[in-house]
Amino acid sequence: MRTFVIENGVQAVEKIKSLEAEGITKDSIYLLAHDPKRSEDLTEGTHTHEVGMSNEGIFNSVANVFRSRGDELRSKMVSLGLSQTEAEQMEEQLDEGKVLLIAQENEI
Repeated sequence: MRTFVIENGVQAVEKIKSLEAEGITKDSIYLLAHDPKRSEDLTEGTHTHEVGMSNEGIFNSVANVFRSRGDELRSKMVSLGLSQTEAEQMEEQLDEGKVLLIAQENEI
């Protein structure tokens, strides 16, 4: 798994193209932003994969409905393979308006 903190959608598109050139498919790439609408828009606009029940499991998916956005994001990051400490550090970056791109290489 590789993680990248990026500033905006343009950088996301550039990084995704670079990862695709390395053989990583869009189904293995996830984008997360603190604003849920921004996350949704970036995921739809770049045709990348959404963190869902298959990644999180049914319990965490349901629990996320009741969590704060920060808790939900950290849960999603951990489900994708980050440690709790890494997820906390990355969530701080998202608080500053940045976007997290996670590429799972083991799905190539």
